[in-house]
Amino acid sequence: MTFSLGPALLFCPADRPERFDKALERADAIILDLEDAVLPDAKAAARENIVRADLDPERVVVRVNAPSSEAFAADLDALARTRFRTVMVAKTESAHSLSVFDERHTLIALCETARGVHEADSIAAHPLVSAMMWGAEDLVASLGGTSSRNADGGYRDIARYARSRVLLEAGAHGKAAIDAVHIDIADLDGLRREAADAAASGFHATACIHPDQVGVIRAAYRPDAETVAWATAVLEAAADERGVFRFQGRMIDEPVLRHARSVVARGT
Repeated sequence: MTFSLGPALLFCPADRPERFDKALERADAIILDLEDAVLPDAKAAARENIVRADLDPERVVVRVNAPSSEAFAADLDALARTRFRTVMVAKTESAHSLSVFDERHTLIALCETARGVHEADSIAAHPLVSAMMWGAEDLVASLGGTSSRNADGGYRDIARYARSRVLLEAGAHGKAAIDAVHIDIADLDGLRREAADAAASGFHATACIHPDQVGVIRAAYRPDAETVAWATAVLEAAADERGVFRFQGRMIDEPVLRHARSVVARGT
């Protein structure tokens, strides 16, 4: 399973169908949300909105409720009546919980509880999982905490650990990793720093909750022209070298060349 969406994935509440088209225009892909963004009394109508939605299925993800929830079965019934087959599974806590899906589906496992992060290895190994995402707020809530961030706005250590673990396990199994949303919509500088760190660390995409965040994420994942020029030049130089070599005063080996290839790929 491969994941080719991103870098800016915009959540859109499934009970707001008037927003679907505009959201898809603004973002690289949208996540139609049947879970946290929709109140219990509105979930039935939200499912029907997804069934009626005339959107490009290649750019749409549907977030269903947790497998342990009462809403999960109804979500799957509605999903089966659509053309959408990329599914984000909220609060994924085990690989076994994904057994209800088949090869028609491409899954994004959202590890956002203590148990889910603990099981990230086996979840990432699931053959239908193409990407892993983590969530800070539900994670801290599952531990009995009250906030995922310190007073300065940075993540607490437990959130940073979860972020790193999900990224590592995704990478170990050849799956993409998606960074969590930055819930302070007005804090575009904070989002810019986090998205830049995500791109540099190896995340494939960042999820967001407001259209104003899309451009910030895209810019953070797009390397500047100088960096792309350097990466292109070093790859060209490598064609005439064997093993480790020196380029513009820097030692170049295979890990650096892999970094350069990633830069060129993101710059095109």
